[in-house]
Amino acid sequence: MRRWQTVLVGLLILVGASGCGMAVIEDGEVGVKADFGHIADQPLGSGWHWYVPLFSWIETWNVKTQEIKEVAQVPSSEGLISQLDVSVIYNVPSDKAVIVRKTVGQGYQETVLEPYIREAIRNIVSGYAVKALFSDEGRKEIGENILAFLKAKVEPRGIFVQDVLLRDVRLPTSFAQSIELKLRAEQESLQKEFELIKAKKDAEIEVARAEGVAKSNQIIAGSISDQYLRYRWIDSLKASTSTVIYVPTEANLPIVEAGRMNERIDGAMRRDGKP
Repeated sequence: MRRWQTVLVGLLILVGASGCGMAVIEDGEVGVKADFGHIADQPLGSGWHWYVPLFSWIETWNVKTQEIKEVAQVPSSEGLISQLDVSVIYNVPSDKAVIVRKTVGQGYQETVLEPYIREAIRNIVSGYAVKALFSDEGRKEIGENILAFLKAKVEPRGIFVQDVLLRDVRLPTSFAQSIELKLRAEQESLQKEFELIKAKKDAEIEVARAEGVAKSNQIIAGSISDQYLRYRWIDSLKASTSTVIYVPTEANLPIVEAGRMNERIDGAMRRDGKP
């Protein structure tokens, strides 16, 4: 057995023989000590603390951050009942543990904190319409108001409220169905609006395409002149080896004499033995 273990066993034997008690205060805790029924004004820090059970006692107090969960059925301003799941984050500061022990006691959660939480939820939420519980902004505002209410009520008693969280909100069935129908109608409206915009855009594209074709035709028609047609006629006579001839008419428009067709007719007559 190691030396420190031997010393520890010896101390425990000595404490047991002398009738003394020992309290171990860990980190995140403080001790509240009373001698002859009088509670000391200063809390005990972490470590080992001795006391005589016949004349004194030491209570261990948790000063770490804690959570209280509350589920409440609350009416809205319209009288509709909703269910709220609320979490309250709080702690008892080290320097306030003695005050809470003297004025409230160890059961401060059940005696002070929980009743005030229920009162805050009931009084504050009842002033809001049920649609406020549906929106993030509304829930945030409700949480802030509950937090302010609790701070005003319990912090003077030594209990520090850090935050209030609305974990879940269950809306009335009828209201939830109406919201679902409204959202569905809004989605259908948005879809129809999109289809209308698309149809308008397609129509604009067709109009632009038609205008482009019309403008192109106007440009082509405006570029054809008598001089251009004569040029094309003379150029074709020079370049062509066939007997196709472009002849201008009285209306100054060309017609085509298909000489090749005449050649086909002559060839056919020769094959038939005709002169």
